[in-house]
Amino acid sequence: MADVVVDGYLNLDAVRSHFPALKQNQVFLDNAGGSQILSDAINSIRTYLEETNVQLGASYNVGQKATEKYNEGLKAAADFMNASVDEIARLPQKPSADSPVIGPSTTQLFSNLSQAFALSFPDDAEIICSSIDHEANISAWVRLAHIRNLTLKWWTPTSEPGDLKLTAENLRPLMSAKTKLVTCTHTSNILGTIHDIKGIAEEVHKTPGAMLCVDGVAYAPHREVDVKAVDVDFYSFSWYKVRWIFNKGFLVYGPHIAVLYGSQTAQQNVASLGHYFHTPTDTLVTKLGLAAASYELVGTLPSILSYFGPDRKKTWSAIAAHEQRLQQILLDYLNARDNVVVYSERSADSKLRLPVISFSVKGKSSRDVVEKVDATSDFGIRWGHFYSKRMVDDLLGLQQDGVIRNERSETWCLCL
Repeated sequence: MADVVVDGYLNLDAVRSHFPALKQNQVFLDNAGGSQILSDAINSIRTYLEETNVQLGASYNVGQKATEKYNEGLKAAADFMNASVDEIARLPQKPSADSPVIGPSTTQLFSNLSQAFALSFPDDAEIICSSIDHEANISAWVRLAHIRNLTLKWWTPTSEPGDLKLTAENLRPLMSAKTKLVTCTHTSNILGTIHDIKGIAEEVHKTPGAMLCVDGVAYAPHREVDVKAVDVDFYSFSWYKVRWIFNKGFLVYGPHIAVLYGSQTAQQNVASLGHYFHTPTDTLVTKLGLAAASYELVGTLPSILSYFGPDRKKTWSAIAAHEQRLQQILLDYLNARDNVVVYSERSADSKLRLPVISFSVKGKSSRDVVEKVDATSDFGIRWGHFYSKRMVDDLLGLQQDGVIRNERSETWCLCL
């Protein structure tokens, strides 16, 4: 297998060779919502279903193979995030206490986590929720506050609409001795701005017992995730959105599943949603997993880590450099036009932003613009709020007055 990174640069021919979907006449730019899958992952799914499609934990030969593949998948998921999974591959029936939990989506995993918190949070607990997040990291906590009659505070940056950024400084006034949970995104799926999660975590943890829950869905495809380095309590992202980028569009490594990490300390606050014979000291998997992880999809995750090669840091560095070169081209063009509004960090600096670039064209419907692109090219892009509707409507001011207005002014997201 040819190296995907050569002399610090992406080997684009090698990258393309791993993705069968790229044989089509389509440029995949609608990738913040998920895209194509690695050929090795496809082969892994087929092999699992053909050879090891049995219940986990059985003592017979095929059952042991199936369990081993599943546990190797959990180990790969943890390794990708720098989570601790001591001897996970040698535990045939149960993952380790440090293992992350796999589920069908980040939305579902956060929903499960919120239900567990509903059973354990004190009556006077306060929740601080970012208002610029994808709804996956909002609705679960709004629902929790409603069910338990808890205080919910909105964390809303007060900067200009095109430069909304979460910081420890604009979080600090919201914190109190009753703060139990703070939720935010590592990177907005609309704005692309990178937030200083380590600094935010330090601020949160100044309050005894307060926890930080981070949505990493838009960040994980572009930068290395290290949950220990940023000291988060909970962190989730979706594997089908973990991708590389080059001039034919994004490539997704993984299947349609998500992962949730929880630190051992934070897991003590998680009540179990599992069966009654699973004790409270069981793993995050048994507390929140609810048997929702597809075995054959979890089994693909080791092939994704293998694709990164032996030096993942070098690979991530090449990705960041390639992204910066490409997003510089688009941002230079957009920033030079007086009829375009860019709703994000305007710099192409890869330390400040990711290549998730959202904008609107003054006097034009975003839907019309996208559909004209569809009709005249092979570029696949989209328009809409992309499940960050609260921010798009309330903070960017792109909501519609009434329900029959046809000339729409919604944002659309172009991911390089």
